[in-house]
Amino acid sequence: MRILIVGIGASGGTIATRAVSAGMPIWLATRTEESAGVLRSTGLRVSGIGGTAIAGAVQVAAIQEYREADKFDLILLATKAHDALEMAPFLASLLVPGGTLLPIQNGSVSEILTDRLGRVVLGGLSNLGATMAKPGIYEQRNAGHLLIGELAGGLGDRVAKIARALSGAIETRVTPNLRGAVWAKLLLNCSVTTIGAIAAQTMRQYMTSRAGQEVFRRMYDEALSVALASGTQPERMFVEPIPPGWRGTSIPGGDYDLWIERIMASYGDLKPSMLQDFERGRRTEIDFINGYVAELGSQIGIPVAMNAATTEMAHLIEQGQIQPHPARLDDLLLASPR
Repeated sequence: MRILIVGIGASGGTIATRAVSAGMPIWLATRTEESAGVLRSTGLRVSGIGGTAIAGAVQVAAIQEYREADKFDLILLATKAHDALEMAPFLASLLVPGGTLLPIQNGSVSEILTDRLGRVVLGGLSNLGATMAKPGIYEQRNAGHLLIGELAGGLGDRVAKIARALSGAIETRVTPNLRGAVWAKLLLNCSVTTIGAIAAQTMRQYMTSRAGQEVFRRMYDEALSVALASGTQPERMFVEPIPPGWRGTSIPGGDYDLWIERIMASYGDLKPSMLQDFERGRRTEIDFINGYVAELGSQIGIPVAMNAATTEMAHLIEQGQIQPHPARLDDLLLASPR
């Protein structure tokens, strides 16, 4: 299987390094020839969990250079969400008949691309924790895996074949409810990640405040209500996606507190990637996370005031009009009164 990996950042670079070092037939694509030249000269190296892997010689070129090249059986799309939507139609033209485009971004990317391009898209998401020290140098932070499946549901030969092909580089699991898995992660991205980014705090820090607790509860409840109303049953990750006793809203109490503690055991001390985007002046993926929930909720008649206000605030931070700060959580409560 000829595989092209597009986007050689933290996740894509880690997967690419392990794949090339394992002898898999892998080609890499960057946005510019300058970036490709850097990787050709330095090679790739990943350390951390999973051990060290080195790919001294890599087949890498700017994405447009593949226009006249041999076609691919699988294209793994590991760019930022907005880049994925921009590049996907061109990437589909680089596939052999029956080939597959596999996006692994957070949020709604797989669903949006399936609506636009059809069955050529296979749904995917990444639970791989990795960082990029500089182009070509990566650190794997967790055991991690890819989760793939048909967004229409069920399992088929295509899913099993691609899982086998990728397993030489990274553990690849399959699910008959990929849409539910996407939403399970989206629920936590909407709440844990986005709140931490806007407050410039970890979850463990912002959950010590009344405002943090209230924003989390309302953000999560809205997103879960949208998921269920859209006909999706979120998958269980490390906690049940539906809080104990939930009836449209979370019910405070001992069981709910234990549920929150289980989330904090995994996420409580992590610095949100969106906060890193704010700090570096980069565009975030807010429109594919809280923005997607707000848009879909509005379409199907589910109240989404907190997710909508959060999306607007994230854009103001991107534009430099305000800064991430714990006080932003009080601002959110004022901007979205019940």
